[in-house]
Amino acid sequence: MDLRDLTFVIEAHTNHCKKGAPQVREFDNQTPYSIHPIWCASMIRQEPSLYEEVRLKGSQALLYHDVLEDTTAELPGWLSDDVRGLVSELTFKSSEDEWETLWNKDKQVRLLKLYDKVNNMMDGVWMKPERRQQHLTHLRRLCKDVEQNYGELNITKFAKTFF
Repeated sequence: MDLRDLTFVIEAHTNHCKKGAPQVREFDNQTPYSIHPIWCASMIRQEPSLYEEVRLKGSQALLYHDVLEDTTAELPGWLSDDVRGLVSELTFKSSEDEWETLWNKDKQVRLLKLYDKVNNMMDGVWMKPERRQQHLTHLRRLCKDVEQNYGELNITKFAKTFF
């Protein structure tokens, strides 16, 4: 993740949103949407227990994880095939699609998705109670899966604050 990655993601989420896709976070309708992938990408870089390669590729994949879902931008040519593959695997049609199909994907995809879900819960005050419960159920399952595959991480500790 470098300045050109940050610039690309901010530009994509600011000026190339798909119709109906958010330009701002729903909790305050002011915070630029691009803060979400930047937060996710920054958090995995601070996981001392993960191998550096997982942190670096994961950070870049998390930075771009909503580009295909929410913008009309194409992924930039400088991304490696590994990162492109992770971004593709992190792309879902809906929450329901994710809840059903995520478990058939590689454990690294589930690890990365935990960062996304934790950040979504942080500003999930807009969720109706039933929807929030569905997201919490998914988060619990995801946290348990990540701990089984990677051990206790900072992100799993953070996730548990929501249960």
